[in-house]
Parts: sequence; structure tokens; C-alpha cells
Amino acid sequence: MKKFKVFIACDNSSISKIKNIIKKTKISKIKIGYKFGLEFLNSKYGRNYISKLKNKLIFADLKLHDIPNTCASAVKAIKDLHVNYLTIHISAGLEALKAAKRVSGKTKLIGVTTLTSLNNQNLKEIGYDKNIDKLVVHQAKLASKANIDAIVCSPYEVKKVKKFFKKEVITPGIRLNSKKNDQKRIMTPKNAFKNGSDWIVIGRSITKGDIKKNIQNLIKHLYK
Repeated sequence: MKKFKVFIACDNSSISKIKNIIKKTKISKIKIGYKFGLEFLNSKYGRNYISKLKNKLIFADLKLHDIPNTCASAVKAIKDLHVNYLTIHISAGLEALKAAKRVSGKTKLIGVTTLTSLNNQNLKEIGYDKNIDKLVVHQAKLASKANIDAIVCSPYEVKKVKKFFKKEVITPGIRLNSKKNDQKRIMTPKNAFKNGSDWIVIGRSITKGDIKKNIQNLIKHLYK
């Protein structure tokens, strides 16, 4: 039986809430990792907590976006946490991606394509002249050229990017219901995996409300 791979988005600054999420999502039927974003990693005790978290698959979602030297220095600065995955914006440019990759060591460097909170109208507002599909494919090609370890894109673009990027593809914007919240390009877990996602990232559908019940609902959804 296929073992689906899921990152639980721990979007919180409360240590007690994070501990509760981890405790209630211990399950063997699916492979679980934990994604910590800017909110937690910039909180007063967040970094220290991560440094002491053992035997867990850790995804540091810092979304680095700066000049090459600063990106590389930031990767070096987080090395003591021994995280498994670390994000960088592909829009930081080829040289920044290469610089970060040179110093990433055992940490897998993930290139973020276009945020799932954006649609084509938003891209025009920013100043892009490509639509989402074309832009994400372009970014995937750049990630491949930089030889980074994984990319993040919405589940809608997975089939297209896998033609050009042959490593792991991680997809956020995953919902067990129809609530979009602040996302634009969302999909159910089952459909995301059908589209070819290697990992999905799911947060509020699991972490809000009854966590144990939510994780069981996820398993039923995936294996029905």
C-alpha cells in the first residue's frame, strides 16, 4: 500500500499548541513531516524549540529571497538546526539559488515558484507578463538549472513542471473542504496526489478543531 507523504503546517507561535499538533498527528499510515514558517521561527522561543526537536522530519519554510551572498549566509546560519528541508524563492534568481545550494549540505533546498495565494490578476498587479502556468514552468526550469532538491508549486501545475523538474514536488494549498481562506489555487489531498505531488502541505484542515479526528478524516480521504 502506498504511503502518502504529508507535511503538517504548524502555523502558530505557541509552543504548547505546536506540541499538541505533533502529539496528535503521530500516525504510521502516512509519512508525516512538520512545516514551520516565519511565524513560528521568528517567535521568541521558536528557534530554540526546533533545535531540541528530535526524530522528526522538519521543513523550515523561511522563503529566502535576497542577494546571493545573503541567501547563502542565511542557509549557513540555520545549519545548527539540522532541518531536512528549507525554502528559497526561485525569483531570487539563478545565482542566489546556486549560492544557497552550494552551502546547503544535507538540507534539501526547496525552490518556491508562485505562491498559492496568487492568481493571474495578482501577477498582473505585481508586473509579470506571464500567466501562472507559464511562469511556474519557467521557474521550474530555473530550479532544474540550479540543481536544487525540490520545488513548491500548487497542485494544478504539478503535471506541467514534472516535464522539466525531475526531483521532489511539494504542493501547498491543500484543503479537505471548500474553504479557501487566503489561498486561491486549492485542491483536495487525493486529487493533489493523483496529479503527481510527492508531498502535500496541509495546515488548517488538520490543525483547527479536533486534530485526531481531522487526521483520521485525512486517512479515510486518501485511502477510500
